[in-house]
Amino acid sequence: MVLFFDIDGTLWNYKNEISEKTIEAIRTARANGHKCFINTGRARAFVTNKELLGIGFDGIVSSCGTMIEYGGQTIYNRLISSEDAIRTVETVRHYGFRPILEGPKHLYLELDDFKGDMYGDKVINEMGEQLRGIDDCWGKWEIQKLSCATNVSMDRRDLCFDELSDLYDYMIHSDTVVEMVPKGFNKGVGIEKVCELLGEDIANTFAFGDSINDKEMLLAAGIGVGMGGTYHDLSEYADYITASLDDDGIWKAMKHFELI
Repeated sequence: MVLFFDIDGTLWNYKNEISEKTIEAIRTARANGHKCFINTGRARAFVTNKELLGIGFDGIVSSCGTMIEYGGQTIYNRLISSEDAIRTVETVRHYGFRPILEGPKHLYLELDDFKGDMYGDKVINEMGEQLRGIDDCWGKWEIQKLSCATNVSMDRRDLCFDELSDLYDYMIHSDTVVEMVPKGFNKGVGIEKVCELLGEDIANTFAFGDSINDKEMLLAAGIGVGMGGTYHDLSEYADYITASLDDDGIWKAMKHFELI
């Protein structure tokens, strides 16, 4: 079997804490011959936590399926062209968005755009030296997707979406945060691509997620496992709802399906 795990709200909580049972479950699954992948909307540059990576994974699907690593090697990487990236930044700024450009090695943002912003502070603190300025690197960004703070009217936000509708699909996380993903990509496509590249049958896959942005991943996998105790009702998309993250939901689901 090939197992895919979302990070935030699935592998760890909002404090980036990972339970010992979760670690034990993944390591035992691998010892039993199952392949384990991270499958995240985070860009690869934003997946650097040593405790998380130290669990031991066979691969990482990042940026909503636009980048895939297996056995420590990058086997797929879809970058936004420089032309499209410049058009995107100019357009979102025109409509008053504050962008964060997300890539395999760096995230790009303007510090002045995110002073006092909770999410911006988290990104800045976690990224450290891998953070770059958008203007300092103008047109030389290496990126796969972007997120934006959208403290503008819904009408203005939707006008921006319309102008870039040929390039992106949108995940609206809140009234003020949107994720912009190249059309045709999502976490479910990431699973399909891994199976294609590795010659695996997608029926032999499990996906573990906690929120609505895991919908495509849960639907694509042979078995979709939704985490319990979340703000999102995943019963429409998941084949099985396990216990919450804090109640060792991953470990319990893997025991239920006799993966460990």
